[in-house]
Amino acid sequence: MTHDMPLPKYHQVYLVLREQLHEGKFSQGFPGELALMQHFSVARVTVRRALAQLAQEGLISREPGRGTRSLLRRNNPQSTKEISNKRQQARLTGLLENLVSMGLRTSVKVLSVERIPAPLDVSSSLQINQDALVQKAQRVRYTKEGPLSHITTWVPEQFASGFGRKELERKPILVLLEESGVRVGRAQQTISAKLADANTSQHLDVAIGSALLSVNRLIFDIDDKPIQWLHGLYRPDRYEYQMQLSRVGSIDAKVWVSKELSANFH
Repeated sequence: MTHDMPLPKYHQVYLVLREQLHEGKFSQGFPGELALMQHFSVARVTVRRALAQLAQEGLISREPGRGTRSLLRRNNPQSTKEISNKRQQARLTGLLENLVSMGLRTSVKVLSVERIPAPLDVSSSLQINQDALVQKAQRVRYTKEGPLSHITTWVPEQFASGFGRKELERKPILVLLEESGVRVGRAQQTISAKLADANTSQHLDVAIGSALLSVNRLIFDIDDKPIQWLHGLYRPDRYEYQMQLSRVGSIDAKVWVSKELSANFH
């Protein structure tokens, strides 16, 4: 095992085991923690962290008294789909936790909630018929320093029928969608810059023409069907988006709101 790679030891162990799992090496049984410790010459905590990552991605199952077993079956398309869904759910767990954390540490003001025919760009993003009904909600989120973001969301009517202004004032919209029976899968996001117009500048307490971070986020369910389109404008002095990219393509992104509020996306 190479120890001079610019990666933590647990991540090196994780990468090796992940590759071996995909090769089907452990189809007859997964080695125990002690065997892995001896093989990689690492501590138990390192092995457990690597195994936790594999379990989070749905590649292995760890049960007290039954040990660890591979969930990958070679040449089994159904198994591959099940693993993909578990990975999406693992990513979702982090995303929901971040939004709940942000909701607990900030306050929100709901500006408007209405059901309208979907504009062309919204219907295209949500893959619905033009003029199909959607719930459009506009909100401003605040930290103790003041306004943080101006958020506009569009949700197809069939997914938003169970909540309105009162619920949006209390809970993040993804939590409401989950409570409505939607199984959220993944998110697709782009970040750019935009200048504040007269309306946005008033809500975010900045001068007209001030630079803002512009975030577009499309949320999919586990069947890869779009369920929410979001457009957010953020004050860059109170919102920072950080990403760490490894050489193997794994992404660990962090969003920081002021110094007190942080949310981690995995």
